[in-house]
Amino acid sequence: MSTAVADAPKLTPKDFATDQEVRWCPGCGDYSILAQVQRIMPDLGIPRENIAIISGIGCSSRFPYYMNTYGMHSIHGRATAVASGLKASRPELSVWIVTGDGDALSIGGNHTIHLLRRNLDVNIMLFNNQIYGLTKGQYSPTSEENKITKSTPMGSIDHPFNPAALALGADATFVARTMDRDPKHLQEMLKRAHGHKGASFLEIYQNCNIFNDGAFEIFTEKSTKPEETLFLENGQPMLFGAAKDKGVRLNGFTPEVVSLNDGFSADDLWVHDEHDLYKAQILVRLFDDPRKPQHLPRPFGVFYQTERPCYEDVMALQIEEAIAKKGKGNLAKLLRGNEVWEIMG
Repeated sequence: MSTAVADAPKLTPKDFATDQEVRWCPGCGDYSILAQVQRIMPDLGIPRENIAIISGIGCSSRFPYYMNTYGMHSIHGRATAVASGLKASRPELSVWIVTGDGDALSIGGNHTIHLLRRNLDVNIMLFNNQIYGLTKGQYSPTSEENKITKSTPMGSIDHPFNPAALALGADATFVARTMDRDPKHLQEMLKRAHGHKGASFLEIYQNCNIFNDGAFEIFTEKSTKPEETLFLENGQPMLFGAAKDKGVRLNGFTPEVVSLNDGFSADDLWVHDEHDLYKAQILVRLFDDPRKPQHLPRPFGVFYQTERPCYEDVMALQIEEAIAKKGKGNLAKLLRGNEVWEIMG
């Protein structure tokens, strides 16, 4: 979130496009994400000079070159660290972090969890394609078990990260999921992330059509999407299906699919509450598990949001209080410290 400037001239999506040639593979999901970010930016009412987009390393990390704002293409896994420093020193800026499943959850995993727990007011867009695309197709921290890649020719034996569950475990104050091939929903989630005061974590399913094509096809294709996706709406029962005749209810702490044609009604279903942390932790784990007898849809939308003081605000207050109590700081005294001793000859 960042404060918009009153009476600023109305910008258009073209104002946020640069003259740089977009160098992603034809058909890459990154094109859609870029287009939706450029489309929502004018609606935020923030001058371009007050926006900064920070990226790490990976295909997604070319993003700052294509946005006519300030930005930095930083180093592998460190976009969150660079953005933390920027937000702490320039809290009035709208800071966006563009990262991938490898960049943010492997080499950058430690930085990601600490940014979330500190709750700086920044927006994380994590492009999840379940593969390393820039380095030509190795398995990533979100690749499924038994994934055959160039680095795992016999299949990956790693258990994958669940990004949304990881974010909740790090006490993120806003956690959501969307996809590259649903522009309307993607735009809505981007606006929701920006509107949140605190660290927003938005996982975006992004197709890598070269090295992991169709990884999320079941959730994006018209023929399967209605039956396989559950779009969350706060305060609304969890309905899905082409005819909206299926729903999810909680049987104790266990989610299960029921049919409204079998005697169940919307009143029997799980009503989504974005502020319920405990149920959010169940919700982010609605993945199809072959060991379970029932198939579950994949949820998209805002899983959880809450309010907590932002790091940069508390830091500024702490500095103000220190100055008020002691006046001008003494660097020599600070460096000398309190634990001193005298050596007797």
